[in-house]
Amino acid sequence: MKTFKVTETPRSPSTTEPAGPVTIRDVARAAGVHLSTVSRALDPRRRAAVSAEVLEAVEQAARRLGYRPNRAASALRTGRTHTIGVLVPDITNPVFPPILQGIEACAAARGWFVMVANVAASALARPTVERMLAQQVDGIVLAIASREDPLVDFIVGAGLHAVMVNRADESGRLPSVVSDDRLAMKLAVDHVVRTGCERIAHLAGPQSLPTGLGRLQGFEQALRDRGLRSAGVVACESYSREAGRLAMTQLLAQSAKPPEAVVCSNDLVALGAYDALQAAGLRVPTDVAVTGHNDMPLVDMVNPSLTTIRLPHRELGWRAAQLLFDGLDGRQMSPATVVLRPELVVRNSTRPVPPTDSLA
Repeated sequence: MKTFKVTETPRSPSTTEPAGPVTIRDVARAAGVHLSTVSRALDPRRRAAVSAEVLEAVEQAARRLGYRPNRAASALRTGRTHTIGVLVPDITNPVFPPILQGIEACAAARGWFVMVANVAASALARPTVERMLAQQVDGIVLAIASREDPLVDFIVGAGLHAVMVNRADESGRLPSVVSDDRLAMKLAVDHVVRTGCERIAHLAGPQSLPTGLGRLQGFEQALRDRGLRSAGVVACESYSREAGRLAMTQLLAQSAKPPEAVVCSNDLVALGAYDALQAAGLRVPTDVAVTGHNDMPLVDMVNPSLTTIRLPHRELGWRAAQLLFDGLDGRQMSPATVVLRPELVVRNSTRPVPPTDSLA
């Protein structure tokens, strides 16, 4: 289908200021153009069809009058509020701000608004979604769902467009955008093996979360591929520094001989492992090597700097939002899982790779 650029020439603009709230009709009168032209000029998806001269006239008139789009009126006309909701489990966790940045950048490019809710407890998840439904959000991005989460049942039953990010829907009913947890664990295990470690342990994430289980399974598979047995596994109650400290303390108590390396499911968990190892008089990496997961800000500044797995968090958010918009626009035929590739970032919390291995 061909598209044509509007070449309308602005007429003499009106100098009469509107008496009440500024409407799109007031902007059209002030810019000296047709009402439909203003509608196109102020729509990010259609403004390319408007000539530069007309676009400048409309924008100047809108700024001068202090025009703000009437979202309520637009929603009545189109059935959409051009708003999406995002649910995260812990806004203070450094993992989630870049994911939110990606979501907001994708939404802003379309002229959409993002409503963010911090859902610290699972009991608050459904009431939060219900509140967002009452606010008439057009879709939701979930970063909170656990395994076999009844929240997914509720969302599917409500017919709400939703996408999961940094979580995968094991039932396959919702689209998901995730990083490859199994590959991440393989990268970490392979690295510490190349440094000479054979007794390797794992501080796993909460097994109620898809990421916790996926990373544990990836760790176990990586050891099998190398013909090694685990030096111990302890699952953390949460992805937090304190949970990592408790798990590392428990792991050290299980054997008189500490592991040569600990592959952690999360950077905060790894920092907790640092605390427990220091309290036990063990040095990183001389006595025990440690790897993290996420490459959150400032882990390159701790002592020793943390070897970790870098995830494309901003891209995770962008792709999740894009997948949601595809569904809203009817371009998504069935739920899909987008898997992004992680990468290993080597720093000082692991031992150097012997030169002979690095040349192999």
